Amino acid sequence: MLISTIITVRNEEYHIRDLLDSLVLQEGPHEIIIVDAYSTDATREIVRKFMRRFDNVHLYLQGGTRGEGRNFGIGKANGDAVAFIDGDCIANPFWVKELRRLLKKGAPIVAGRTIRMGYMPFVQLSRVELFYKGVDLTFPSCNLAYKKKLIDDIGAFDPLFRTAEDIDMNYRAVKKGARIHYNDDAIVYHRERESFVGFFKQAFWNGYGRKQLTLKHGALWSSYSISNMIQKDISMWYLLRSCVALLGYFSAKSREDRSAYRHI
Repeated sequence: MLISTIITVRNEEYHIRDLLDSLVLQEGPHEIIIVDAYSTDATREIVRKFMRRFDNVHLYLQGGTRGEGRNFGIGKANGDAVAFIDGDCIANPFWVKELRRLLKKGAPIVAGRTIRMGYMPFVQLSRVELFYKGVDLTFPSCNLAYKKKLIDDIGAFDPLFRTAEDIDMNYRAVKKGARIHYNDDAIVYHRERESFVGFFKQAFWNGYGRKQLTLKHGALWSSYSISNMIQKDISMWYLLRSCVALLGYFSAKSREDRSAYRHI
């Protein structure tokens, strides 16, 4: 089974070499598709050096949201399945092998284990999980694989989303009857934000994306475990992240056109 790994990047010169070093070692057949959103640093030059050494590394230019970039990559993919990882990640040497193992057994979606690296107070903050039909929809798309046939059936990423486009697609897949299979051995190491500004920007846009989910799919708050949210990670950074995320949530509520989501 050929697996196509899709990476959307912009200005990842400090990280992309580590990621590609980890991906070119993966078990084949495997193709690597980098979709660059017009980086202004050395990202593309680094990728081109890998392309000269490895014929399974491909580079494309495509702007727009992360969903638009990933959809462009899906359109270029030759694999029976597509895997997603981010430019600031590093894949375990057996990552693709472990994804493929469950995909070949019939799993339509495989989510792996993401190990977070960086400033410890950021690393220790847990995901704000969203469940539907007992399934966690918040497995991040920095460590996720889909069979192409399922994407053809449910549709790819919604380009309107600023963030949470992976949650939206997971929701549509589970609603259609697909199951997300978790593989603890499909490991990706993900760098957390390296500055306070980056941390707060991420929190804001995560909150923004959660509101976009309710605009598209209706009220989803009943799917959150409020008790778990309150019991976990009550720290200064947890409270700050929550406050900034709420700013993003209400910003989306005031700025987004609700009618645009009704036809998707």
